[in-house]
Amino acid sequence: MARVELSAAAVEDLDWLVLTHSLPADTRARVARSLLALDRFPLIGSPLGGRWEGLRFLLGPWRWLLLVYVFIEDEDRVVVVTIQDARSATAATGQVR
Repeated sequence: MARVELSAAAVEDLDWLVLTHSLPADTRARVARSLLALDRFPLIGSPLGGRWEGLRFLLGPWRWLLLVYVFIEDEDRVVVVTIQDARSATAATGQVR
């Protein structure tokens, strides 16, 4: 089973989204639940292309919340690298493969 981690940048992204989007107090728990399947199925997310090549994403507790991650197979680790609002023009979904 893969170990699932959040990068410092992903934690900062989530904190910013909680603040700017007035998300509920249990947002971190909701995000954690959204990531549960990654320990057993690290390739479950859709792959990204373009400048996001090599990364995958899942939708978080809301269909607009992107959880962008990388699976480091030789270390059996999943690292969430950023958490984004998919409605943003700069969101990772602009280059889905």
